[in-house]
This record gives sequence, structure tokens and C-alpha cells, in this order.
Amino acid sequence: MSPPTNYGLQQLMELAGLSVASSIREAYVPNQHPRVLVLCGPGNNGGDGLVAARHLRLFGFDQVDACCPKTKFTALQDQCLAVGVSMRDVQQVQSHIPLKASYDLVVDALFGFSFKKPLRSPYDVLVNALIPSADPPKIACVDVPSGWDVDEGDVDGDGIRPDMLISLTAPKKCADRFEGEYHYLGGRFVPAAIQEEFQLEIPEYPGSSQCVRIL
Repeated sequence: MSPPTNYGLQQLMELAGLSVASSIREAYVPNQHPRVLVLCGPGNNGGDGLVAARHLRLFGFDQVDACCPKTKFTALQDQCLAVGVSMRDVQQVQSHIPLKASYDLVVDALFGFSFKKPLRSPYDVLVNALIPSADPPKIACVDVPSGWDVDEGDVDGDGIRPDMLISLTAPKKCADRFEGEYHYLGGRFVPAAIQEEFQLEIPEYPGSSQCVRIL
């Protein structure tokens, strides 16, 4: 049994969110994709999204909006506001569907590997705005695309088709079904003992980077 890491939740979200933002900044240049919408769920994936939104604004994206209904991470919201991230409610996001007219990139940080169907309000509106028939802009998903099964992927075949996937800690099994352009791994905090115990195959991170491109 490996020794405990004693990482706190806030530490983990900060490291994960920074790696998400770093991955996006590598794949999408701010002057070509200046308008970003970050959709945040009620759990830890949403917290990662709020941290990522803050860093994306600091990384030079002109407009970063965040929509986070029912979030419990109010301090992270305040930190976003302090650097110029705008908070949007579901109705405001819905008024901009199709999102391609208002945003160049959407970050899906709604649900992670613990998601279970069915989608409930108000998140169904947000996820449905990202499916192919809604003609969305570029989509970057955090860890697991919202609505996907963590092992089997898009079981029903009518879900999100992300352009980018940022796996956290280690790629989940559903990543094998990813067909987009960019697949990154983030979350550079897993000790070697844990990697060995759980037989995690983690690629080497370059230099001091918080992320590494897999695909």
C-alpha cells in the first residue's frame, strides 16, 4: 500500500484546473480563439473548470465566460471574477444557442467519471447545446465528455463529439473512443508509488509542463 498523499481538495482542483488551461493554451491560440465559454457542473469537475477559467483569462484569452449552476465553490467564482471572468446563468447561455455565433471554444467541465444518466435540468440544456446537431464551436472536454459512460463512451451515439479531451491523472477507458484532434493528459501530481500500485501508464511530462499531449 502506497503512503497517503494528503493532498487537499483545493490543491487537487488547482493542479487539475491549471493543467486543463495549460493544455487548452497549447492547442488553441488566444488570438484565434479569443471567446471561451466554460460550463461547470456541481461537483469537483466543475471546480476544475472554474480554476481553468481563471487561468485561461490570465493566459490571454480576451473573453472568458463561466456558467456554473448549483456550484458550491463560491470562492473559486470570486477568484474568477477578480481576473475578469464573467459569470453567466443558464438562461443567458441558452439565449446564445447556437453557441458558435458567440464563442470560439467551449470547455465542458460539467460531469466527470461519476456521471450517471439521465441528464437533469438545467444541465440537459447545456449538454444538448454541445451535440453535433446543435452546430457547436470547438469543444474541449475535461476528463470525460459529459454524458459519456466512463468505460464505454457515447453509448447511445448521439452525444458530444469533442475536438479536444484533457484526461486527468490517467486516461479513462472511454478515451479509447475519442476521435477528436487533441488528447492531452494533465494532473502532474501522482507519486511514483501510486503509479506503480495501480499500474498507471503515465507518459513523461516535458520539462516543467503541467500537461503532455497524447494524440
